[in-house]
Amino acid sequence: MTTVLVIEDDTSLRRALRTSLKARAFEVIESPTAEEGLVLVADDRVDVVLLDLGLPDLDGVEALRRMRSFSDVPVVVLTARDRQHDKIEALDAGADDYVTKPFDVEELLARVRAVLRRVPQASSTPALVQVDGLEIDLVRKQVRLDGEVVHLTKTELALLEQLATQPGKLLTHEYLLRQVWGRGYGSESNYLRVYVGQLRRKLGDDAANPRLIVTEPGIGYRWIGSD
Repeated sequence: MTTVLVIEDDTSLRRALRTSLKARAFEVIESPTAEEGLVLVADDRVDVVLLDLGLPDLDGVEALRRMRSFSDVPVVVLTARDRQHDKIEALDAGADDYVTKPFDVEELLARVRAVLRRVPQASSTPALVQVDGLEIDLVRKQVRLDGEVVHLTKTELALLEQLATQPGKLLTHEYLLRQVWGRGYGSESNYLRVYVGQLRRKLGDDAANPRLIVTEPGIGYRWIGSD
């Protein structure tokens, strides 16, 4: 049985989440504080965390940073903060996804299922990513589309690897810039727009109806291609 840790100080919301999750065969552990939640994660007792950002003892983003220092457990952030900056900060701190309060329970559960599906892929990088007629050979550093070699620049390939090896995960502009261009970058989102546009053209992906790369406006990109 999959165990969900709910770190949330709102008693009524915890109760509602417990009821909904248990009705769908999840085991639920609850914590009203960040410190207690961190101990439960450290004990390796949970499979996924629902983390409120507005906790009484420690800001949720700081709690997430501490969690990421010792655990890769999937985390879906629950937040009443609807500013783009807050969402980006949580994602850059290590959140796998976020849901803004008030939220639809079915959407939340769908996001929980999505991050859980990605867990096996987090343990090792696949040697070959395949999506329909697209093949990304991460060992040979070669990409083929319908059997034909797609010529990518070194930067395009590095960006494609970041996206394709973390399917479904929302990767922020800052994260991608630092991973692909280096630690001195972080705000040059125009670089990403250009290179993502080039990748889409070369891979036959339509920005208006994407099958590979989805744009999250002002935040980042998701790879939605699947085997």
